[in-house]
Amino acid sequence: MTQTNTPKPGPRPDRNPSIAKDSAAEVAGEAGTSPAGVAPTGDISVVTVSDAQDRSSAGSLSAVTGVVQQGTASSAMPVVTAGPGGFSAGGVNTGEVSAGDNHEAGAAAADTEAAGTGSAGVADPAAADSAAAAVPAPADEAKELPGRRERPEGPEPAAALTADRLLTRSAAAPVSGWRRWLYQATLGYVNLGDSDRVRIQRAMEHRIAMRLGERTRYVPVLSRKGGVGKTTVTTLLGMVLAELREDRVIAMDANPDRGTLSDRSPGRADFTARQLVKDRFTVNSFAQLSNYTARDGSRLDVLASDTDPMVAHAFDDADYRAVTDILGRYYSIVLTDSGTGMVHSVMKGTLEKADAVVLVSGGSVDEARLASETLSWLEAHGRQDLVAKATVVINMAAGDRTLVNIDEIEQHFLSRVQNVVRIPHDRHLAEGSRIRLGQLKPATRAAAVELAALVVDELQQA
Repeated sequence: MTQTNTPKPGPRPDRNPSIAKDSAAEVAGEAGTSPAGVAPTGDISVVTVSDAQDRSSAGSLSAVTGVVQQGTASSAMPVVTAGPGGFSAGGVNTGEVSAGDNHEAGAAAADTEAAGTGSAGVADPAAADSAAAAVPAPADEAKELPGRRERPEGPEPAAALTADRLLTRSAAAPVSGWRRWLYQATLGYVNLGDSDRVRIQRAMEHRIAMRLGERTRYVPVLSRKGGVGKTTVTTLLGMVLAELREDRVIAMDANPDRGTLSDRSPGRADFTARQLVKDRFTVNSFAQLSNYTARDGSRLDVLASDTDPMVAHAFDDADYRAVTDILGRYYSIVLTDSGTGMVHSVMKGTLEKADAVVLVSGGSVDEARLASETLSWLEAHGRQDLVAKATVVINMAAGDRTLVNIDEIEQHFLSRVQNVVRIPHDRHLAEGSRIRLGQLKPATRAAAVELAALVVDELQQA
């Protein structure tokens, strides 16, 4: 056996004398000899660190050396080392403990060191690995907290408390038919909802109520032949629009001669369109304008024409433009009951301001032919845009006892325009008096609603 002389280290002010002795014993053990030249006895030597209690400072931690058994090379033994560099078991780095870690990190490191050393001071790699793995990461520990709700976006605003979120809504009761009877008989427990016909009707009413923007829309109702129901269609269209929309709708009588729009509409007015033209510079509010319009039993405002047969001056294009300029300030939709024909004095201004047109045809051969020629006249005068957005109404309100094939008339107009509506016969309309929507047949009212929906669809694209 070779004797190795190990120089004794001098005293250091920052180390305990016992630590120096332990270090000398460690060096002697690695060389196979004792510090005093005595052979090792075969017992397991344990190296302790006296200053391991102070773990809050990495500078005060001493190096902890491995433990070597007799007859086994030191390089083959797993070594557990604690220090500023971290933990290592069998040469595998399991993590780093920085000098700035808090007290909890230091306590976790102490537990890991204790788990990696047996009761006799023997290093246990498996225990050290399991102890190191048992230390949870801060993020994982936060996620495993029971009852915690993550809100990375912060608190909810008051606008998040909506009625759709907080209220449990039940289906609406059916409006009519046997479905309504079943709903009432079962005290509301059986609710089959409305029929497809009612749902389609509600969808059309929703289309009619759509907003049209900030500018006023103008819709003239045209016909080249009198007696086909042009005034009737104007009144029906205006009353449905005014009933289902939230904005203001007005129908004006622009017939150069005496018109009958005021006779078909509810209410009477003390003034006419001609008087509004005279007073146009003094009308500065809707309250003043309402004195010239009629509204009684309907939300539709009506501006009538002159009924005095002694009036010699006809309503002309300049008068029409002056009136529509005033109406455009206060109304969203202006319907114009035009006179018969296409070449009278008001027609030029009517077509220039038009956003969409409604062409009325009767159920006879000559009425259908004249209506089709009206489309040809518009195309010949460069208004193909109005023809593309035109809605043709086949009015059968006065009577349907005819041998004319109405289906063929409808197919003819469908080859020229996109929208064709047929108004069925209705005794209330055939009377020629004031129109009330409540007295119409369901089929007639449905046709009027369909007409209004098609017109609003065209105005949406204008």
